[in-house]
Amino acid sequence: MNPAAQSRIDLSAFTGTPIAVLGLGKSGLSAARALQEYSADVRAWDDNPARRATAQNHGMPLVDLATADLGDVPTLLLSPGIPHSHPAPHPAVTRARAAGCEIVCDIELLARVEHDAIYIGITGTNGKSTTTALIGHLLHQLGKRAAIGGNIGAPALTLAPMGSGGLYVLELSSYQLELLSSATFDVAILLNISPDHLDRHGGMAGYIAAKKRIFARQTAASFAIVGVDDEASRAIYDSLVAQQQSAIAVSVERPIAGGVYVVDGWLIDDRDGDARRIIDLSDLETLPGPHNAQNAAVAYTAVSVIIADDASIDDTALTDAIATFPGLAHRQELVAVVDGSRFINDSKATNAAAAARALACNDNIIWIAGGRAKAGGIEVLAPFFSRIRHAFLIGESAGEFAKTLDGQVPYTISGELAAAVVGAADLALSGPQPSVVLLSPACASFDQFPDFEARGEAFRAAVMGLPQTGVAPTEGAA
Repeated sequence: MNPAAQSRIDLSAFTGTPIAVLGLGKSGLSAARALQEYSADVRAWDDNPARRATAQNHGMPLVDLATADLGDVPTLLLSPGIPHSHPAPHPAVTRARAAGCEIVCDIELLARVEHDAIYIGITGTNGKSTTTALIGHLLHQLGKRAAIGGNIGAPALTLAPMGSGGLYVLELSSYQLELLSSATFDVAILLNISPDHLDRHGGMAGYIAAKKRIFARQTAASFAIVGVDDEASRAIYDSLVAQQQSAIAVSVERPIAGGVYVVDGWLIDDRDGDARRIIDLSDLETLPGPHNAQNAAVAYTAVSVIIADDASIDDTALTDAIATFPGLAHRQELVAVVDGSRFINDSKATNAAAAARALACNDNIIWIAGGRAKAGGIEVLAPFFSRIRHAFLIGESAGEFAKTLDGQVPYTISGELAAAVVGAADLALSGPQPSVVLLSPACASFDQFPDFEARGEAFRAAVMGLPQTGVAPTEGAA
């Protein structure tokens, strides 16, 4: 074993065990390498030749899992992005099932070897990354040992070993949740549900079922925290209560007796029936809008549960920690202010529901949108069209979005992001009052960029390259 592995999660339970790894992107390759360091019999594959070449450069043995004999392989570690059911399973998955292999993701292996740690799991259609990062920030500020990863940041098997009393704060996609068979979350969080990834789940019912799996195997000592402001999540909360699980409801739309909610910007904790005012969320510049109010309310609730028995930490310490959260890149990130106009990078808004949250937070918007459209397009954003001064449309969806906006919002089909930024800046700086130039694409990035992070970085670079004077990077998020 490599001595460097001593500071990593102990995977010696897999020494000598055959493990197939399908998908050698960020999480798959890191998992394969971690297993290999503990002398697991790793058999890795990716359909992408470039990724196979990278794996080979790291000394990874390659086996075409779509044709190999898997009779002696008990486990297939599957990268969550690879279909295992809908719209059709990958051929290697079909062969693995026929051979009796269990099919899991790296988080399942983490849970098996770090079984003494405390697990906080966060899922939802929108807000997962901000909530996960905020919970991690709060725990660190309060002096707790915590590692943050999963679907955000570091892959599961590259995290530090936490051991007894340590915490893993894990963002979980619906894809990952479907690949967990024994992992159990001491605190399980569902933020919200709106249509997304329906092709991968066979429709809305399958997507909801995948999200609900975060509460699987919870015990009487576990906590379920549920945002109840959408019908699907509210139904899940009601089912948890009916099963007598320890469920806490969170709302930013109305008071919830016995729950946590936001009214007039104030975070209210009514779990003891006293409706205590906790913090005025409207004062937090890095958590703007109702969606971030939900993120903050859920994060507060989760951390308050974790620290409930720690007499050394009071409400003031927790609220002070919330106020120091710096925000996340690509999530309503304020990139620059030019002559009073704000340039905001919300590249993480890969669907209409996420874009709605950014549109709701701003007025006099010059909107940059488009990419690879998801089901439903942007028709659901019509209530926010009055906030948009002009739209600059990019990517594959530009024509489709133009039809939706026609007669309601002035638009320009820019095609490329760089051209959209130039056009948006010219318009913003020619107006009688400051505007908000908002990249909130409501689309996946894969038509023009490898991921939303690359798209956000391209936006930032284009803004910082504007010829107008007074352009300066700004710390923090809008």
